[in-house]
Amino acid sequence: MERIKVLEVIRQGQIGGGESHVLDLIDCLDKERFEPIAMSFTGGHMIDTLQARGIKCIVIETQKAFDIKVQKKIAETIKEKKIQLIHAHGSRAASNMLYTAHKLHIPMVYTVHGWSFHQDQSWLIRKLRAWSEKLICKSARKIICVSESNKQTGIKTFGLKNSIVIENGINLSRFNPDIPQSSIRQELGIEEKTFLVGEICRLTLQKAPLDFVKSIEIAHKENPDIKGLLIGEGDMQEEVNSYIQQNQLQSIIYTSKFRTDIPAVLNSIDVYCQPSLWEGLSIALLEAMAMKKAIVATPTDGTCEVLTNNENGTVVDYNNPDQLAKAYLAYYNNPEIQRRHGEAASTYIKQRFDARRVARQVEDIYQETLMP
Repeated sequence: MERIKVLEVIRQGQIGGGESHVLDLIDCLDKERFEPIAMSFTGGHMIDTLQARGIKCIVIETQKAFDIKVQKKIAETIKEKKIQLIHAHGSRAASNMLYTAHKLHIPMVYTVHGWSFHQDQSWLIRKLRAWSEKLICKSARKIICVSESNKQTGIKTFGLKNSIVIENGINLSRFNPDIPQSSIRQELGIEEKTFLVGEICRLTLQKAPLDFVKSIEIAHKENPDIKGLLIGEGDMQEEVNSYIQQNQLQSIIYTSKFRTDIPAVLNSIDVYCQPSLWEGLSIALLEAMAMKKAIVATPTDGTCEVLTNNENGTVVDYNNPDQLAKAYLAYYNNPEIQRRHGEAASTYIKQRFDARRVARQVEDIYQETLMP
């Protein structure tokens, strides 16, 4: 039986939440039925990893949404690879596939990894982003929302139709707290006695990395044992580094570029922080929960569906470093509560978020989309 050729498209080839999702999805797809081909608009570790696994990959360089200059190359790729179905992950990727998919009559599935409009934008920008999302969703054959909250937001904002919720999954064989993991503390010069709070993210406005840095500064003044580990890169990197240097925080906030040994990173921290301003359903959050970490997070759409305050984590207000710091101090002073929250988080993830389950559901969507 000839395999169905699916083009899995995402905006960047670096590792992030959506990119980890694509990696796991491609890894778990039934290769006897589907032939996944990856496309991104930048190179990076995700592309390198997929190529090392024998997956065909295409990189078409652009940083823009709706970039007319790359449409010809996208069309040539689709024709050359004989693509039968496009699966676009995120609005940037989907916007660059709209025109060509329509022109070549190739059906498109769109996964919403968090809407591009959110509460932190001006009225005009939010309106324009909502309009563009409506256009993408109208053009897609099927829309996958990674959380029920995302789906309801789409329905309320622009009358979203033809959508289904398939929550993100993670590789539970890799993010398994029962498997011995190495520690990166010695590598980074972090003492074992340090109570280490970590955030792993793209350094962008969405992820609020400055809130994290300021919260560590506040918590450390209260308790010198509390320090932070910030791992990631992005357009706020210079601003974050400048704040750390100007306030002489180099000895209490350890930083690193993106790493591939995330289980080892999570094994090395005591608490995981996610102070995001908006999210679909964060892969990084699920990974930290799977690794039995106590969580401190803001109430974004997907987070509210997996994190229950004072049961498997702590939920705090947006843009509030003081509340973040207070939550770290509470866990430091109550190690039994920290342990219980971590255990509850891990149990919850094992029961609900398996990447193999997600792949089976997505395969069903592919089959439905291709039906005449």
